[in-house]
Amino acid sequence: MARSRGSAPHGANFNDRLETQAKAKQALLEKARKKAEELKKSEPERLAKQKEIADARAKRAAEREAKKKEEAERIAAEKAEAERLAAEQKEAELKAHMEEEARKKAERDERYAKRKARKGKKR
Repeated sequence: MARSRGSAPHGANFNDRLETQAKAKQALLEKARKKAEELKKSEPERLAKQKEIADARAKRAAEREAKKKEEAERIAAEKAEAERLAAEQKEAELKAHMEEEARKKAERDERYAKRKARKGKKR
């Protein structure tokens, strides 16, 4: 009894297998042609859809860039305001320090003048 190899039916000779292979190949080619025709017919719709998707993507990217720019401007404004407040505070501290130094100097001068006045009376 002869064993058959592969998927060929029992008793199939070489020519039968070649015919079967040619029919299968023809069927695959026909299927590919039909698919190509369907794709050709749907290509304008597909391209329009791709353009719509690309436009939406570009719009979202522009919105993200606008948000980034607004955020950067907001941060810059907050930083400028913080720097202005820090400068005002430093100026106020410096003014308070200068007033304190002036008050201390006036007290020293007053004590010095009193001491001089006392020494002047003793002589």
